[in-house]
Amino acid sequence: MSAWHAHDSRTVYENAWIRVREDAVTRPDGGDGAYGVVEVRHPAVFVVPVTDDDEVVLVEVERYTTGAVSLEVPAGGSDGEDPLVAARRELREETGLAADEWTHLGPVFSLNGVAHAPGHVLLARGLRPADEAHAQDEEGIVGLLRVPWPQLLHLVREGAITDNETLGALLHAAVALGRVS
Repeated sequence: MSAWHAHDSRTVYENAWIRVREDAVTRPDGGDGAYGVVEVRHPAVFVVPVTDDDEVVLVEVERYTTGAVSLEVPAGGSDGEDPLVAARRELREETGLAADEWTHLGPVFSLNGVAHAPGHVLLARGLRPADEAHAQDEEGIVGLLRVPWPQLLHLVREGAITDNETLGALLHAAVALGRVS
């Protein structure tokens, strides 16, 4: 049984990708309040592409929301597709790569203090150039990096990777690949 109790809910804003609602709630401490929730309409996918040389392929993305370039794993919305289908599409669009081996590493939730934003982390191996051209310009992608695991861990330690979804996806992959115990 939840310590939170919703009494009423109203949609404040919605579009094809998100819905923002405000709920009238009773908090766990018994007080009344309002809670704003962003609902993502379709789960996201986060792809950790690993080359045969044991490098992780990252994208540099110019993010409108932060006004900065962010170092991230290829990712995006599933648009209602199966997570594997969406992951293949995102890898191709953002990196121009395809993968022969896919492993679903687990579910994740993003910003779960203010959002219902489910996602899936997938490991992609056996990388090769995709048959079709990719569309990185419309995604805001400004560069690609192939980073060996020791350098990747250094980037995390130095704060060069600040996207929490990327950090979570990389941790999933590091555990699956035996990089951390």
